[in-house]
Amino acid sequence: MRFLRKLMIGLGVLAAVPLAAQGPVQQIAAKPAEQAPAVPPLPAGAAKLDAADVEAWLDGFMPYALARGEVAGAVVVVVRGGGTVLQKGYGFADVASRKPVDPATTLFRPGSVSKLFTWTAVMQLVEAGKLDLDKDVNTYLDFKIPPFEGKPVTLRNIMTHTAGFEESIRYLISSDPKAVMPLKDYAREALPARVFAPGSTPAYSNYATALAGYIVQRTSGESFDDYIDRHIFAPLGMKYASFRQPLPAALAPFMSSGYRVMTDKAKPFEIVVPAPAGSLSASGGDMGKFMMAHLNNGGVLLKPETAKLMHDYKAPGVGPLNSMALGFYEQWVNGHRAIAHGGDTEWFHSYLWLFPDSDIGLFVSMNSPGKDGAAGAIRSALFHQFADRYLPGTPKPGQVDEKTARDHAAILAGHYVSSRGSFTNFMSLFGLLGQAQIVVGTDGKIAMPALDGLSAGPRDWVEVEPFVWRDTGTGERLAAEVKDGRVVRISLDAASPFMVFWPAPAGENVAWLNPALIAALLLVLLAALAWPVRALVRRNYGATFALEGQARRAWRLSRLFAWLVIAAVAGWAMFIVTFSGDIGSVGGPLDWLIILLRVLTPIASLGLLATSAWHLWLCIKDKRRWTMKLGAVLLLLSALVLVWVTLNFHLYGFGMVY
Repeated sequence: MRFLRKLMIGLGVLAAVPLAAQGPVQQIAAKPAEQAPAVPPLPAGAAKLDAADVEAWLDGFMPYALARGEVAGAVVVVVRGGGTVLQKGYGFADVASRKPVDPATTLFRPGSVSKLFTWTAVMQLVEAGKLDLDKDVNTYLDFKIPPFEGKPVTLRNIMTHTAGFEESIRYLISSDPKAVMPLKDYAREALPARVFAPGSTPAYSNYATALAGYIVQRTSGESFDDYIDRHIFAPLGMKYASFRQPLPAALAPFMSSGYRVMTDKAKPFEIVVPAPAGSLSASGGDMGKFMMAHLNNGGVLLKPETAKLMHDYKAPGVGPLNSMALGFYEQWVNGHRAIAHGGDTEWFHSYLWLFPDSDIGLFVSMNSPGKDGAAGAIRSALFHQFADRYLPGTPKPGQVDEKTARDHAAILAGHYVSSRGSFTNFMSLFGLLGQAQIVVGTDGKIAMPALDGLSAGPRDWVEVEPFVWRDTGTGERLAAEVKDGRVVRISLDAASPFMVFWPAPAGENVAWLNPALIAALLLVLLAALAWPVRALVRRNYGATFALEGQARRAWRLSRLFAWLVIAAVAGWAMFIVTFSGDIGSVGGPLDWLIILLRVLTPIASLGLLATSAWHLWLCIKDKRRWTMKLGAVLLLLSALVLVWVTLNFHLYGFGMVY
């Protein structure tokens, strides 16, 4: 939901803000040799992966990156061979008191990285024979999820984000401790519409993950929090970790504050309402223990065959792009396969990567999005620079000829709709503001501007095989499925496991719809303002109104509804600004405004359509002058655009699941 911008991370910096703070490094002993195989060697040309080298490299990268991006604090953890290579804090857990980040004890909010714990819990119960990945989840629930196209949802669908649910936002995140909901209530009240056939379309779903957590709770007979405490945290010795909200009193003093940028005031503790999808608070050191367990064939958490199933599964995707495993998703870099998960709350931004074949884990978490969303670029640069240093490779991609590349780029150009979105409720309005676009430059290369901020610079896409492009800077790919010369869908390595895009339908394409909507609103505003202005002019000159009877009523009613349209637009603008500044404002504080707008908007737009049509008909019937007829035609066309937006983007109704 954020649009990230560029962060250029410079080289050769002579001085940086002194932000580093080193905490004690904790080691976890490797299992006996028969259970923990020898650590595989690093590729030829790799730097030595030891504490001294990693620390020197990180110290040359993190302090400047955080200062440049105005990020308050961060923790980075690198593990290998059943032990911690380095865990280090940078910057501040609390800026006001200048409290440094302690990697062993300072708690960060890993956001959706929390899902990996939920998926691990699911796989423990699959291993115990209590859950089946391919059974209808209604088998495990005390309420019913309706089928879609006759097909049920399974846990395999949920773990690969192909359950088919649309985005769910109403119960998502809040700064109000009262927003906490029991899983039993959340699973029922937040149930979103299913809009895709199960298994057909990757569409990321926090709701589905929370549903899996509820299934863990029901199947185990323990609350979800208790289950995670007893079956994951305790076996791993994770003493500085909790899914509980608010935090237990014993852990609260260790919680890092969250910030927008490091110069802002600290933000309140965030409540993630679908808790199994993102409510974890954990120290970097404890996240290292979790990484080591998964790298050690499941460690004390899973049997090796269960861990292998979880790590190696490949869900269908778009062409050769990254795929979902079970819960983890792939990220290939320099020819090496990582399984990973990212996570974002409003203030914390994190990522976890495991390289099972190299027995390496990397975790980073930051307590601020930073200037222009800098955290996204920092973690991307960290991942790629880490891989270039310790896991180098020499991929030799091909390249299509220039004419074919230009032809294929032209086919790809246009606006696209994301599978992760709202399609049956008023939140689809955000599709007008955030539709993805692919453009073609004069050099014939494609560009997707919204992506540039996710890396440390603009992307340079080169077509390496038909309808597969590779970014020369990161190695990430973009691919398209094309049928009969038309794009069916596209995706990218960064999104492919859980999100695809398809060409925007004509009726929703912002290339024409946004200009038409802006023009319509300007004309409606002009018509609305003309009403009092004309009245003042007539009063000043003692003139009479030219229209009488029905013609006067139609004219005045059309202007009245124009004012109602302006009021509705102002209300939606207020909603968008408030929501963008505080996601937690939905789901309670803004309910009154949402209900009011969904009543007012259809009344205003349909009323304007009816009265402007009546006014135009009377202008024609009474043979009014051409200027009045033209004004009536333009107002009617404006009303048609507004009615189309109202109906197509569901700006009406009373349902409160969104």
